[in-house]
Amino acid sequence: MTPATAATPVRRSAAYENWRPPGVGVALLMPVGPDCLVVADLGGTLMLPIGDVRRGQSPEEATQRILASRHGLPPLRRVVVDQVQMRRRKVITHVLASPPMTCAAVDGLAYRDPRAEVRVMPTVQFIGEVWPKARLRILVALQALATGTTAWIEGGAVRAGISEESTP
Repeated sequence: MTPATAATPVRRSAAYENWRPPGVGVALLMPVGPDCLVVADLGGTLMLPIGDVRRGQSPEEATQRILASRHGLPPLRRVVVDQVQMRRRKVITHVLASPPMTCAAVDGLAYRDPRAEVRVMPTVQFIGEVWPKARLRILVALQALATGTTAWIEGGAVRAGISEESTP
């Protein structure tokens, strides 16, 4: 048999399996005034303030470890649940949003990572500079916040939101 006619091996793909428990995280969407957001700047890497949700903890409880405040965080509501199936585990990120804040209220916030700086940045500028994979989550979260709904993103596909009044 010549090399040109040799059978090429068939590549078999295995189905994704959740070998490990899901990774659950939370991100905070905190508007400041009509056109700015609170962002964490970690040496030039811009992101929403984020953290992990520990076992037995709700996303709302996990937010208390993300940003420390002298006055406490304002009431938060869930605007997006983003689920991505990775090779060995599912990753779920809850995005919780606050009502619009003032710059004075942001001055009292401290991020969980002391290397990061909490900044107020124009929303349009932040969306242009954020990591591209996070852009969809942020845009959907802003829309859900504006419409009073909760949206779901599964593997990059956005599902229609449910009104806050219709959820138990």
